[in-house]
Amino acid sequence: MRLAIATDAWYPQVNGVVRTLSATVVELDRRGHEVELITPQRFLTVPMPGYSSIRLAMAPRFGVRRMLDAFQPEVVHISTEGPIGWSARGWCLARGIPFTTAFHTRFPEYAAVRTGISAERFWPIMQRFHAPSRAVMVATERLGEELATRGITQTRPWTRGIDHWLFRPTGDHHPAFADLPRPIMLNVGRVAPEKNLEAFLDAKVAGTKVVVGDGPSLEELRQRYPEVVFLGALSGEALAAAYRSADCFVFPSMTDTFGMVVIEALASGLPVAALPVAGPLDILGYNGRGVDDDMPFTIAAVEQDMTLAIEKALRLDRTSAAVFGARYSWERATDQFLSAVQSATRRSEPERALEPA
Repeated sequence: MRLAIATDAWYPQVNGVVRTLSATVVELDRRGHEVELITPQRFLTVPMPGYSSIRLAMAPRFGVRRMLDAFQPEVVHISTEGPIGWSARGWCLARGIPFTTAFHTRFPEYAAVRTGISAERFWPIMQRFHAPSRAVMVATERLGEELATRGITQTRPWTRGIDHWLFRPTGDHHPAFADLPRPIMLNVGRVAPEKNLEAFLDAKVAGTKVVVGDGPSLEELRQRYPEVVFLGALSGEALAAAYRSADCFVFPSMTDTFGMVVIEALASGLPVAALPVAGPLDILGYNGRGVDDDMPFTIAAVEQDMTLAIEKALRLDRTSAAVFGARYSWERATDQFLSAVQSATRRSEPERALEPA
């Protein structure tokens, strides 16, 4: 298959979208598919306002069209609703090429946190973007049901995986954790307002709180919480060692569509403390035994009160967490991705779009 993937999120960004796409591309290449990546690395970029570590392509419309015209894909997957995503969408509509999209990020809720404007004001943008997509890929069934209430009904499942050789319960520990007072509670992810980190950092629990990650709120939170250990961004073996060195993982986000760090932590043998919201509930279930309620012991504490969730998670079994986390694989996730993309190519040709490309 000749598949083009258009994304505004790519290296050097460190987030779930980039990890998902990069792992999927590796698996697609292994299976013999021909993939053309259209990313910000191929354009002049400018820092995203309020988030300088994310760089957006400048006026990518003609560059995207030139790349797609040269590659002549059978189908295009558009991963993000940014400048590159909108440009690829316009090319597909103009040429009658089928395309799929993904709903990785709750952009309306993120925008609401950053601007103070109601999320409802941003949803029409999402609805317009995804309306012509042959399949909108979602990480969880709950997210698909939510999008259906917004008129986005053509959803298909696309779960996530982990690198089992990396995220495992055995191996070296991170030296930064060696002398920290126990228990150690860990959060990994973007240090930004939409991640609700204060719910974790304000929790009244004994021990040491550690945050791994970078983002626009890092310096502010370092000043406000001097007792918290902020290690900055880690990757590879250093990140895996950080997971193994902690006693529980804390995920306070209320806006993530999935939470890849949750399954990385579980596979590393860390019980999880989380809030009962979409994302964590789709992985952990209400009772911390997974959505199928098939674990003999709880692997997470899902509570409305973050302090209570952490206290419970610290008493849970690490072995059960590792067994549960090991269920997630990139092979299975890529099977779902290919199923959605191939279904888009099998459908009859759509009528020419009426809106301007």
